[in-house]
Amino acid sequence: MKTILVIGASRGIGFELVRQYAEDGCRVLATVRNPADKAAVQALGAEVHQVDVAKPASVSGLAWQLDGEKIDVALYVAGVIRRPNALSPPTQQDFDAVMHTNVLGAMQALPQVAPLVEAAGGVFAFFSSSMSQIGSVPNSGSWLYRTSKAALNMAVAAAQHDYPQARLVTIDPGWVQTDMGGSGAALTVEASVQGIRNTLAGVTDADKGQLLHHDGRRAAHW
Repeated sequence: MKTILVIGASRGIGFELVRQYAEDGCRVLATVRNPADKAAVQALGAEVHQVDVAKPASVSGLAWQLDGEKIDVALYVAGVIRRPNALSPPTQQDFDAVMHTNVLGAMQALPQVAPLVEAAGGVFAFFSSSMSQIGSVPNSGSWLYRTSKAALNMAVAAAQHDYPQARLVTIDPGWVQTDMGGSGAALTVEASVQGIRNTLAGVTDADKGQLLHHDGRRAAHW
């Protein structure tokens, strides 16, 4: 039985990842930020831990909560967005909210979880976005979010060298019908997650440190 870890499982893509993996008979570990979200995720069959990825002190407890585990697939799903463009600077509050969750949280979680993924020879995927690709920027919309995901790509590509027995990647879920993506998005949550799972199941050593897309495409440029 494969062991799956979903960091940020309370709603949207994270919640659906838990549902699909549990439905397929995997053992699923999951984290939520708010205690009120635990019951719904547990009802899917997951073992749930409370972690706030925006707070380093909270993330630091993840290692002992997972002590002794071997994780076949770990997914860092947690993320936030702020949409203003470059016509105005981000506020410190917005900068901290986006960077703490999207970058610092991932960098805090990585050295705690990656050894457990190495123990299983598994995959550790961090949710990025096609909006992170510097070679294809159509406008400055959500420029803070774009910047955070580009930074995440670099963090994962750099960290891969320290965890050679794991496959660390970033993954773009596509434009998905979630609170973040909106109801007009091209993909349902179910379709995005099925694609993500198929793509991660096919990850090879050649993909280490790379940005992958939910439909299996590899990023041609960053």
